Amino acid sequence: MKTAGQKNSTPVICAKLGITVVMMFVFAIFIMPPLYDLFCDVTGLNGKTGDALSKDKANSFGVDTSRTIKVQFLATNNENMPWEFGPKITSVAVHPGEPTVINYMATNTTASDMVAQAIPSVVPFKAANYFHKTECFCFNNQPLAAGETTDLGLSFIVDIDIPKHIKTITLSYTLFDITETAKATGVTKLEADKGLSSTKRLSAPSFLSTLAALN
Repeated sequence: MKTAGQKNSTPVICAKLGITVVMMFVFAIFIMPPLYDLFCDVTGLNGKTGDALSKDKANSFGVDTSRTIKVQFLATNNENMPWEFGPKITSVAVHPGEPTVINYMATNTTASDMVAQAIPSVVPFKAANYFHKTECFCFNNQPLAAGETTDLGLSFIVDIDIPKHIKTITLSYTLFDITETAKATGVTKLEADKGLSSTKRLSAPSFLSTLAALN
């Protein structure tokens, strides 16, 4: 049999539980997204840029010469990736809507043929949807023979609708060793030299899904 004190405590407990549930919803809906954006801004781990565009569509944007955006280029190697990898220029000033071409460079410093895949990331996070690539070495994997060096081309355009408060964009690529993954899917350096007539390169999404499946 419940005492009077126990009966009185039941509504209080229910009220506290109700308040807790409401606070959890508020946190999930209103607080978590800004925190996530802040985390991505600080770490750059958004793993994406805007949609790839055809050259014709990119050229149809028009150029906003009244604004200038500084685009910075960075490069890092994933753990145990021995290649030399980096941008040939560290930054460029562009007008929104202006097609731009730059190059990264990679050298396979090992004594073995290897295959790499670059994954892009953009800071600030909100700029990612306004940074469009028309051509990019990150669209495909990059097989290099032992000691080989190659230029890696990147063509991009900053969307004319990019928010006016964004003055600087930092584009970073992380280079992964996917040699074993490429072997499992039949991609080899020899086939790459022959134009991949008997197989095809792994795109970045294909690489990620294949890697997840192997793990």
